[in-house]
Amino acid sequence: MAAAQACLRLLHTARAALSGSEPPGTATVLAVPLAEADEALRRAGLAGNEGWLLERIYDLGLEPESP
Repeated sequence: MAAAQACLRLLHTARAALSGSEPPGTATVLAVPLAEADEALRRAGLAGNEGWLLERIYDLGLEPESP
């Protein structure tokens, strides 16, 4: 559950960072959520299976967060 939540935070942060007309330093904005997602995936034993996990998250058909 923590891994999925961390990945969702990363996806929402990436979407927000990339949706602006003048995106900030995207790598800087994504550094913390990316590190959280990596650590959560490692703890869950899913490191190396990120593609599979993201496909499952996309299968949920989640709508983007409202501003």
